[in-house]
Amino acid sequence: MHKGSCLCGAVVFELLSEPKVVSHCHCRMCQKQHGAAFATYASLPKAHLNYVSGQEQLVCYNSSGNITRKFCGICGSNIEWAGSEAFPDWVSIAAATLDTLFEPKSIKEIHLESKACWLDGR
Repeated sequence: MHKGSCLCGAVVFELLSEPKVVSHCHCRMCQKQHGAAFATYASLPKAHLNYVSGQEQLVCYNSSGNITRKFCGICGSNIEWAGSEAFPDWVSIAAATLDTLFEPKSIKEIHLESKACWLDGR
């Protein structure tokens, strides 16, 4: 349904279903990992994520509790995070890594308590 890859193209994946939830996450971990005001993630069941190539290039980082973040060990592109206690069978894919047209019907804004004060041009 959707295809994606990292910046250097070493990691290639496909989503076998449409993501169910899309969110702009403003938490400090996402800000630090992406070097941006927020990260946009598309979430779907883990069984619906298929790595086509480059899975051996993925580097894992345990950022908190059970949360594991994966990124390309060559170019550093953030690919996914998983391990939520509330949704153990789900994975969240960095939406900007998708190579096919992705038009979510809605996007949630989460962890606004740490939203960057400069985001709205103040």
